[in-house]
Amino acid sequence: MAKKERDRRTEPGAPRAALTVPVETVCFLVVKAREYDAQVDPGDPDPGSNPSDDRAVDVLEARPDDPTYAELVGTLDALNEEQLVDLVALVWIGRGDFAAEQLNEARKQARRQHQLKKGATYLLGTPLLADYLEEGLAALGYSCLDFEMGRL
Repeated sequence: MAKKERDRRTEPGAPRAALTVPVETVCFLVVKAREYDAQVDPGDPDPGSNPSDDRAVDVLEARPDDPTYAELVGTLDALNEEQLVDLVALVWIGRGDFAAEQLNEARKQARRQHQLKKGATYLLGTPLLADYLEEGLAALGYSCLDFEMGRL
């Protein structure tokens, strides 16, 4: 999609495609996916210090009991099949596999994909998930800017 066309579609009052998943939920997933992607492998499995001494640097280390991952999985597991289909379609639109005008076609293909592989597992295994979801939303005329303002 040309930049000029995308800019027009994201203007206030521009027509938006209806999604079955709330935009706030997609934006929550964007924020959590960014947090999850920022994690690094643990450098010291048993630091023996407290967070105030080490400036809480362990907060970005991936751990088996990671609450960010639990929030991502919990949110995805709470969605129904149609909402998961829309998320997969958003990822594909954001990745450039489909244009915004092809949302229904992307949904059809996502339904077939969803039958082959559970949607939440597919989404969690998608590199750059947050970026693709956000780009997909933007292509359809939505933005996470208002959602992220109070959270980042």
